[in-house]
Amino acid sequence: MTGRIHIDLFTTLDGVSQSPGSPTEDNDGFTFGGWQAPLIDNTVGEQVDAGIQAMDALLLGRRTYDIFASYWPFQPQGQENSIARKLNSVPKYVASRGTPELPWNDSHRVGENLAAELSTLREQYQEIHVIGSIDFARTLVASNLFDQLNLWVYPIVLGAGKRLFPDDGFATSLTLLAAEATSANGAVLLRYGPTGEVPGTGVMA
Repeated sequence: MTGRIHIDLFTTLDGVSQSPGSPTEDNDGFTFGGWQAPLIDNTVGEQVDAGIQAMDALLLGRRTYDIFASYWPFQPQGQENSIARKLNSVPKYVASRGTPELPWNDSHRVGENLAAELSTLREQYQEIHVIGSIDFARTLVASNLFDQLNLWVYPIVLGAGKRLFPDDGFATSLTLLAAEATSANGAVLLRYGPTGEVPGTGVMA
């Protein structure tokens, strides 16, 4: 069975996915860093944990890898911290055009021949997750190199910040696989799969 690539993103109602967890994730002038963290609740936490426990490999963009590598190896690894235990134990793959240092255990570089290398990863693993990594996620969606897009959409409008689908971005078409209400905070988990041709345009994703 060919492995599947999942993309996991927190997003606002106007599509901003930048720096949801901490004000220090980006230093490029984004003023809303950490916007999602105060709104996470048990339901969202359980959904995120379930996705992480299902993965057998982690695939990240370079910036998100550096953030994760500076945090997760130093968290408690006991039964009470299942996310840290899982992230530290699975193989990590990092998309980079350079030759970065990869200090996190079991980390490997994915180079420029992305389609070929992802095909190899699909043969090795059953469920590969991309967490955050918005620039890399754009590349995967634009190139149709993913199997499922999981979006936790919050009823917040920020008006500025990096989006998976920017104004000057690419055309694509998705199919809704599931919609799940998550919490009293109004978040909704939307699961999408790639479709291909944009209806009525003849443009292939």
